[in-house]
Amino acid sequence: MTMTPEQAAWFQGTFNRLVENVDLALQGKSEVVSLVVAAMLAEGHVLLEDAPGTGKTSLAKALAATVQGTSSRIQFTPDLLPSDVTGVTIYDQQAHRFEFHKGPIFASIVLADEINRASPKTQSALLEVMEESRVTVDGVTHEAGRPFLVIATQNPVEQAGTYKLPEAQLDRFLIKTSIGYPDLAVAERILAGASQRNPSAGLTAVITTSAVADMADLAASVHVEPAVLRYTAELAEATRTDSAIRLGVSVRGAIAMIRIAKVWAAAHGRHYVLPDDVKALAPAVWQHRLLLDPEAEFAGTTAESVIGRVLENVAAPQARAAV
Repeated sequence: MTMTPEQAAWFQGTFNRLVENVDLALQGKSEVVSLVVAAMLAEGHVLLEDAPGTGKTSLAKALAATVQGTSSRIQFTPDLLPSDVTGVTIYDQQAHRFEFHKGPIFASIVLADEINRASPKTQSALLEVMEESRVTVDGVTHEAGRPFLVIATQNPVEQAGTYKLPEAQLDRFLIKTSIGYPDLAVAERILAGASQRNPSAGLTAVITTSAVADMADLAASVHVEPAVLRYTAELAEATRTDSAIRLGVSVRGAIAMIRIAKVWAAAHGRHYVLPDDVKALAPAVWQHRLLLDPEAEFAGTTAESVIGRVLENVAAPQARAAV
């Protein structure tokens, strides 16, 4: 069943309340918060490439508090083991049976801090849970629950002792964005409240975790015209044939665009997706999925510039006002 205009209006109001509540902790970052909340409702994951001290932990805690969920933080280091992330099966001598002890990945909002500092083996422990929201240990499957959002961070400046994220893992992040530093006025307000060490501690929940799952299901019912589907496919194809690109947007990347575009449309009070939704989300959804040709990269080409060129060259269909 397709979302109705009344449901779209309710979705927009609830979405705005979620963003406003989370932004009480971050202050002045409503655009980034909107993208992260949209990714959560699209049941995807977020990669933040940011300098230390910009509020990544505050974002995760504030989002968890807003949806009445749990949060955990995993500090990725070179000696981190996969079992340190997913959990481990331990033999209980008194009960004479093996019991699974859940790792920190079992939380509503998981902050994977400096994910590129862990070895590829440990990073691969995230592949199944990020794709299927479940973990298999010793042949037994354990569900992660809903909502489940991984917010992974990596430092764009300090690269010593880091491992480049493989393309297969990058492709599992729905969006890539950054919080960035606050402007002067916001920074002054933050400093005025510096005595409060945990800005999210005073936040009250806006909705429950079960309501978040209901919102995700509702967003999935947003209508997408065949012309918009074709437009998205054409954009993805254009990235793959661009002369500056070695690896373009995958089918998973195109599917991710449709999923979050549905949420984005509902967040703006519409029960149908417009081509403008795809255009607005393209940099965040696709920039990390593009692998540049070394010569083009050396010449100054960026993933953002390629996406801009593709959006300019591929003609968008005429938007319909209603469905």
